[in-house]
Amino acid sequence: MLYALCPLPFELSLKYFVISAMRIIPISQQASGSFNNGKIIENKPIGFPQDGGFVRPYSALFYWARAEGLLDSTIGLHPHQGFEIMSFVLEGNIRHFDTKMNDWKPLEAGDVQIIRAGKGISHAEHIEKGGVIFQIWVDPDLSKTLQQEATYDDYKGEAFEVTETDGTSVTHYAGEKGLIHLDTPGVDIRRIRLTDNPFTWGGDKNVIRSLYVIGGSGMLDGKTIEQDDFIIIDDGADILLNAHRDGLDIFAFTVPATTGYPTYAHRLMH
Repeated sequence: MLYALCPLPFELSLKYFVISAMRIIPISQQASGSFNNGKIIENKPIGFPQDGGFVRPYSALFYWARAEGLLDSTIGLHPHQGFEIMSFVLEGNIRHFDTKMNDWKPLEAGDVQIIRAGKGISHAEHIEKGGVIFQIWVDPDLSKTLQQEATYDDYKGEAFEVTETDGTSVTHYAGEKGLIHLDTPGVDIRRIRLTDNPFTWGGDKNVIRSLYVIGGSGMLDGKTIEQDDFIIIDDGADILLNAHRDGLDIFAFTVPATTGYPTYAHRLMH
């Protein structure tokens, strides 16, 4: 979850993950890791190549980890460059320190932070026992962002727009209705919570949708999906979601099918 940009120990044998229509990647096929002797544990839908796991970076999505604090634990100061790094607090509480703000900032469930790492920034994180976060990295075109000053923002959960239709609520983080500003173009981030009624999401052949089942279970186009499944959809088709009795809580991250610029992962292959 927490690595500097350069140099990453990538191997030249890195294989791109080939996306085809819809893939469901259960937690057993995701990468895993831990910090501080297991005080913080992770599963990684998109890990670094040395982490293992089935999925490699695609489009602007470079890294995605779910981290959980089994005990209070701090990950010390470490550097980043270039990438935009977002932390979504799903449960509990964390605290964040970075050399731009030069202060510890508390974040609780529903809150979001973003580091636009630019020329360089260092940060540290403290995850309390029971705290759960997503940390997601996107590549905004490092040939530009490595020339920019680092910036940092945090957002309170209640500030995000929520739309409700027929028992389904959608929290909008980034995109047309979202508050989060990204240098990475074409990103839409939302959280979809379903209860009794089905939810149809219109497709777009120009994007790739990546879904993580935060909780509950249900059906996606007739296929069963369960907690911690990671789903990638790139065929542009409409999708139909139905919740089982325990409800369905989905985190959805949409990126363009093509970036229009060479990403860091792409350059490693050439």
